[in-house]
Amino acid sequence: MWKFIVRRLLITSPQIIFLSLLVFVLASFMPGDALTGAIGPDVKAERLAELREELGFNDPWYIQYKDWVAGILQGSLGESFQYKMDVEDLIWQRVINTFWLSLVSVIFIYAIGLPLGILSGRYNDTLLDQLITGYTYIGFATPIFIFGLVALWIFGYILGWFPTGGSVDPGVESGSIEYILSKLQHLLLPGLSIALIGTVSTVQYLRSEIIDTKQKDFILTARAKGASERRVYNRHIFRNSILPIAAFFGYEIINLINGTIFIEQIFSYPGMGQLFLDSIVIRDYTVVTALVLLTGIGAIVGALLSDIILSLVDPRIRIK
Repeated sequence: MWKFIVRRLLITSPQIIFLSLLVFVLASFMPGDALTGAIGPDVKAERLAELREELGFNDPWYIQYKDWVAGILQGSLGESFQYKMDVEDLIWQRVINTFWLSLVSVIFIYAIGLPLGILSGRYNDTLLDQLITGYTYIGFATPIFIFGLVALWIFGYILGWFPTGGSVDPGVESGSIEYILSKLQHLLLPGLSIALIGTVSTVQYLRSEIIDTKQKDFILTARAKGASERRVYNRHIFRNSILPIAAFFGYEIINLINGTIFIEQIFSYPGMGQLFLDSIVIRDYTVVTALVLLTGIGAIVGALLSDIILSLVDPRIRIK
């Protein structure tokens, strides 16, 4: 098992290096640079040229890449010209909110997806299965930003059940029970919006696994030996069908990265997704580059976690 993990880590390391190089090269093709936004419009051309030389913007690209990577390894992602603070501190302020939103979304995804997938697989080709399958088809066809806008309009503005923006009510004392309840209330609607779209793949996969497992020889043997239908489902079908779902946990991270970017903007939720889109609009290059890099690393780590979990669930896939 450890050999498999080490081997996957060795494969992941070049991926991260290539990702950093790709992000840096693409950022260099963007109009302007980090210095463009950091200086005022009254700076003379001569002074601008001096600053570019002092800060290394005229160095060859590989020198700039080396300095950028060296800064990252030392824990420095640069400075945001818009917020006038270190990028790592700015991201840390936002990543906490994104973490809680992602956690709530994952809980909703499995709380909704597992029961629906089990019901759909057990009672396949029934009216209940058709209703659940119809929901998954609608979920696959609906962009998450459209669903988020509709959810915000109905449950936020028309019905008024949930807040329409922010992460906590203003003026609430941090650490109090009222503060915790306010944070939770602001998380519910964005988390549900992500989950109701993100859960469709879990439902479809679990349904297919259950239907496939029901036709296996060991299930037919268990029924032939007189095992009750309840025992067959609980001890054999469900157990063998649900375990591979754990392998999708890492890929849920990737889906959440994509989903939170739009949902946070729609719900004005102060997380990394909203920071990313706002930084693009104002051309805060340092923040954009750092977030793209961290998002890519998160996707790579998510795939790595899925491979490791899957190898634990099913040792047959391990590379010998």
